[in-house]
Order: sequence, then C-alpha cells, then structure tokens
Amino acid sequence: MPIDDLWYLTKRGPDKKRLPSKRHGRGKRWRVRYTDAAGEPREKLFERKVDADAFDLECRSGVAAEVKAKRETDRLTFAEYAQRWRESRESGWATETRRRIPQNLRKHLLPVFGAKAIRSINLTDVMAWLSRLLDNGTPKSSVSLYFGLLKTIMNAAVIDKVIADNPCNGVNLAQILRGLSRAPKWVPTEDQVLKLAEVVPRRFRAAIWLGAGEGLRLGEVLGMEAGSRCVDYDHGELHVIQQLRHSPEHFGGFYLSTPKSGSVGTVDLDAVVAEELAAHVSDVGPVEFELPDITTGERLTRPVAVLFTSSRGKLLNDTYWSQLWAEWREAAGWPKEGTFHSLRHFFATTLMSNGVEPQEVQKALRHANLRITLETYVHWLPKKDRPRGLVGSLLRQADGKRREPSADQVRS
Repeated sequence: MPIDDLWYLTKRGPDKKRLPSKRHGRGKRWRVRYTDAAGEPREKLFERKVDADAFDLECRSGVAAEVKAKRETDRLTFAEYAQRWRESRESGWATETRRRIPQNLRKHLLPVFGAKAIRSINLTDVMAWLSRLLDNGTPKSSVSLYFGLLKTIMNAAVIDKVIADNPCNGVNLAQILRGLSRAPKWVPTEDQVLKLAEVVPRRFRAAIWLGAGEGLRLGEVLGMEAGSRCVDYDHGELHVIQQLRHSPEHFGGFYLSTPKSGSVGTVDLDAVVAEELAAHVSDVGPVEFELPDITTGERLTRPVAVLFTSSRGKLLNDTYWSQLWAEWREAAGWPKEGTFHSLRHFFATTLMSNGVEPQEVQKALRHANLRITLETYVHWLPKKDRPRGLVGSLLRQADGKRREPSADQVRS
C-alpha cells in the first residue's frame, strides 16, 4: 500500500533535487492508497508522515476499520454464509421449503463444504462432490436438488460480493446426469496396456506408448514425424501440432492438419516414451513422404519423415489400421470396447487417480477447458473421505502417552 508525497514529483531536476508539484504547500501532504472492505481502491490524506505510516501499517495488518471487514470476508466459511442466507430468506418460504432446505443443507452441503472458506470452493470441489453422490447411488432428482441449492447460495454470495464468481456455473449438470457421455466406457489396466504392447509388432510399439504414456489420439500419433518439430529430446518436450488425415476428395489422399478441436500444445515428454521413440527411430526408422500440410492455415507441400508406416512403408488409413487393431486387440485379450482411444483414457485416469491436479491433466490432454476434463474423468478424482474413528484413535493415543510414567517416576 504505497504512501505518496503529494507536494513533490517523483522525478528530479538537473541538480538531482526533487521538483515541487502543483499542490506544493497546499492541503494535506501525505496520501495512503488502500483497498477497502468491499474490495474497492481508496485513498486517505494526512498532514504528517508519521500518521500516514501508522495508517498504512494498520491497513496492511488488517486492523484498520476500513479493511477489517474484507479480512473477515476472506475467512468466511460456507456454513456461516449459508446460515445468513437462510435466515434472510426463510420468512418468505412455504412450510415445506422451510423444512426441506435446512435439512438438505445439514445433511448434504455442510458436511462437504461447511468448514471451507467460501472463497476457496472451486469447480474441482463441486465436481468431486457430485462424483461422490453419483458413486453412492444418489437418485438423479436428489442430485439436481442438492446442486440447485448449492448454486443458489453461491449465486447469492456473488451478488453480495463475497466471492468473485460461482464455481457451479462451470458444471453442465444435465450432461453429467445423462451418464457423463464423455466418460470412457472401458479403461484398460496397467497389465492390459503392457499385454497390448507385447503383442503389437515392433514397428508399432512406440505408437502404443505415445497413446498410453502421453495421451495422444491416433491421428496425432500417425502424424508424428522425426525431428525436433514434433519431438525435442534435449528439452524433454513433445510438440503435438499435427495429425495425419485422409481425404481423396479434397487432397487426393493423405495430408497433415491441426489436431482435433485445435488442441495444439507442447507437453512433457515422458522419459520411458522418449526411450521407446528413440529405439523406434533406430530400429524401424521413418519413411519420407511429400505431403500437403494445412497446419498453418495455408496449403503447402513439404517432405515429412513419418514415424509410423505399414510393413511395406505405406501410410496408414483408418480402414487398414482397424484391421490391424482388431488382431492386436484379440491377441491382447481386450474387449471390443477397447480402442486406441482407450490408451488416452488410461493416461488421463492414471494421472487423475494418482492425485495430479485436474488443471494439469487438462493441460496434458490439451482439452479446451477444465469442464471437459472433469466431466469425462470425474469418477477418477481421488476420494478424500474422512477415515472412520480417526479422532477417537488419536485421543486414545494421546491419553496413553499422558498415562505413561515419567522418567522421574520410574526412578523413584
């Protein structure tokens, strides 16, 4: 919170002395700028520097009345605000509503959000809560009811300027209750992924690792080319900037375009995947083609050293890949639901279930927004349930230590 001297300019003259301002000698000299209880920028003027310093210190420490309310708002819990919200509105509620809302608050919202500072509740918290409700078999109508109550309370908090925005606005509840249509129907285990890598021919093994270890889509894998354009071993980065597509009508065959939904991005190159890629280049080697490239928005034709081709050195279209995949899937014992995209699901769910922040998973998958990631993989969010009997066990341990005789007692 800066303190300004209004009688002098900040710049100095040729003689290095401070230059007087237009206000020099008139009015109060010292100005303290601060943020008030409502979060608005304010200023206060003082005649003496010592008084300005004292007020500035009070503002920064949260003691000043002008900012104290803001500090209280920062610490306001969801339970405290929900109580105020209910008391201010229940006079206009019908008898049934007066009974139902406090009950739903007490049983379904406060146990999850009550102790949290209301400003700390985010989209991930809300999605994890919805996931637990669905996992526990809560009826969809009840989920809608509980979520609607939470959203209403958080909307009121936005209006009251307690929070900046409502995390519930990022939730497409209808999409979730339709069965999370983005959610994978089947996700392979670690053993099933390794089994697939074993049965796939050597020339395609690195492709499996790019799917399972980097979450790449099939078109992005087939569009990988040798060189630093796609793989930067020195910096440990993978540049997902193109995919291989096939359109005889428009491009006369194969061409390169940007990934699905424009999900271009640079992601970390897993060390194991890097080893597999390096071995693939050494053992199999790329095959160079002249391909149309529209990744920049303009069509150009350039030489592309494609990493994955058929045993005859040909580019792979969807039909040929599907035939190969059916053989590998059967040999690995995968179900019919198991597709190459299942490797991407394996990658995402492994990250999510091992505690990687959803924002980082979104970045790795190159999703357009966090909502897509959460709606697709919400069931794999780590459950942070309170251990049963935790408090009692800790108290019993503490009581046991208190009752142990001290060293002096033992000697006596």
